[in-house]
Amino acid sequence: MTGIRLQQEESADLTQIRAAGTGGDLVSDDDRSLAADSWSIKSDYGSTLDDDQRHADAAEALSAAANCRSASDYSSDKEDLDAEGVASMLGLQSYWDAAYADELTNFHEHGHAGEVWFGDDVMDVIASWTKSLCFEISQGCIPNHVDDIKSETVEENDKYLSSWSVLDIGTGNGLLLHELAKLGFSDLTGVDYSEGAVNLARRLADRDGFSNINLLVDDVLETKLNRQFQLVMDKGTLDAIGLHPDGAIKRTMYWESVSKLVALGGILVITSCNNTKDELVQEVENLKQRRIDVSLVESESMKGHEASRDPPFRYLNHVRTYPTFMFGGSVGSRVATVAFLRN
Repeated sequence: MTGIRLQQEESADLTQIRAAGTGGDLVSDDDRSLAADSWSIKSDYGSTLDDDQRHADAAEALSAAANCRSASDYSSDKEDLDAEGVASMLGLQSYWDAAYADELTNFHEHGHAGEVWFGDDVMDVIASWTKSLCFEISQGCIPNHVDDIKSETVEENDKYLSSWSVLDIGTGNGLLLHELAKLGFSDLTGVDYSEGAVNLARRLADRDGFSNINLLVDDVLETKLNRQFQLVMDKGTLDAIGLHPDGAIKRTMYWESVSKLVALGGILVITSCNNTKDELVQEVENLKQRRIDVSLVESESMKGHEASRDPPFRYLNHVRTYPTFMFGGSVGSRVATVAFLRN
């Protein structure tokens, strides 16, 4: 199963976070370096981060992310930060603006594409699994075990995928869209609230020949997009939103906004390290109760009016092929990818 989340002091269950939130918050260079040290994951595409950290074992990096290293692990000229402080920085636009400014410089100087959040293997799984899911939906099926689809259907899939409109929110360097393009998707849009991220993504798309990818500066919480998409991808963005100091409020804003971006009958695919599959499903179920409460307030004086009891999304499927580990008698995975159908 894809799921247990351990307590912070026990967890090796978190991975690299991507961000989408609000701007205007200032982060010092020392704080930014501290956060980067704690949350870095090795990427074959290269990175501006410290070589020793980038080549550290991924599990150690994940554990450091969850627990935050002790004060003795840092040089004495850095101010001590607790785990909450590091987490909060990763929810700030200023952190990601600075990070992508570094990545853009690194691209110009060395041709590196930057970090692949969650790693290359997870990105490949997300792309191929999502392709299979979309193919099944195009065939009029609501799959129970998408992972079991046979490889011989790959060529047949292509004619269906070209009609799917795709939005990647918090796209970063846009490499997930590259993978989707390779698999047959052609109507591709990526948005990020960091202008530096979008500039990097555009340069990478131009370099690698993906002229069909449309890349825009846009904050999903206050989106200016005036269209809907059949497939919306989120790889770490909801995680990072939850790390903002006002994370609870911003998560509510996230669901309100995303529900307007996903077309009826479309799907939302969320990849998370901060939430298990069951927790994401429960969060969607909680939207149902909030909608009932709001509807009841609005209709308090209207006798016979029945509140809408349908949440905007319902659980469709999740990836079952991520590596798992055993802890305390339970089996879990460091990453969860869950698909929701737009009601």
